[in-house]
Amino acid sequence: MTPVLVTGLPRSGTSWTGKMLAAGGELVYVNEPLNPGHPPGGCPGVLDARVTHRFQYICPDNEAVWLRAFADTVALRYRFLAELRRNRSPYDLARLVRYGTAFTLGRLAGRRALLDDPFALFSAGWFAERLGCRVILLLRDPVGLVGSWRRLGWAVSPRELLGQPLLVRDHPCLAELRPLADCPDPMTTTVALWRAARDVAADLAARHPGILLVSYEELAADPVRGFRGLYDWAGLTWSSRAERRISRACTAAAGRPGGGFAWSGLSRTAYRPMDSRRAAASAAARLSREEAHRIRRLAAP
Repeated sequence: MTPVLVTGLPRSGTSWTGKMLAAGGELVYVNEPLNPGHPPGGCPGVLDARVTHRFQYICPDNEAVWLRAFADTVALRYRFLAELRRNRSPYDLARLVRYGTAFTLGRLAGRRALLDDPFALFSAGWFAERLGCRVILLLRDPVGLVGSWRRLGWAVSPRELLGQPLLVRDHPCLAELRPLADCPDPMTTTVALWRAARDVAADLAARHPGILLVSYEELAADPVRGFRGLYDWAGLTWSSRAERRISRACTAAAGRPGGGFAWSGLSRTAYRPMDSRRAAASAAARLSREEAHRIRRLAAP
């Protein structure tokens, strides 16, 4: 059973894309197993391995523990005892019931795993080669990405990436982040991360036929047509059920500001029904014209 990985920088639409791919009923949605925060990460029932970095890099040189752990995840084998040893709060137990049931029933029904994980971006080649994933790698316009990160108060520390020698070795463009290791300007560091992600994504897609680059803005502009193509590429059945659910989910909450983002539910996913075209444009509107011009200059090759 071929698993699916949806990745891209955080706030590039991975949760939305993952939920829409799962709308056809053939996939079991797994939210951010490589997220170092708990939740959604730190759940050994889902991924029985310790994540130590944001954008944890996985390659043949360090794959032993990751290959074993992810083999269980994509096979939908939930590790109940491992989860109970680490997490016993009421919330964690509710997640155990939800994911344990979804994994077990999904495996029995012959469903495939769908990993929604922006933190797998730089390891996407490994997921394609070693786990046989069909990888959908989302690229978002830098102005929209920076606007979204600003609204949430997010910033990136280049040290998270530079502290992984194997990552910098295999993706040398990340060395350009070194002068920004202590940069206090979040716009500069976010755009630098975006540039590195863009270059790595293009390189990975050129080398791996199992990796498909997708524009978030193009997908949001025509979601039914776009997802029909993604269903075909991922080997999923495009049905009237999937089309109906996607059409309804991508036009919901039209006119409600910020209708596409909420940390809610046991999965801690950022997705909720939204007007996808409106959501794609709203983040850029939070920036001034001067800020947008500056981002474009910083993002230029």
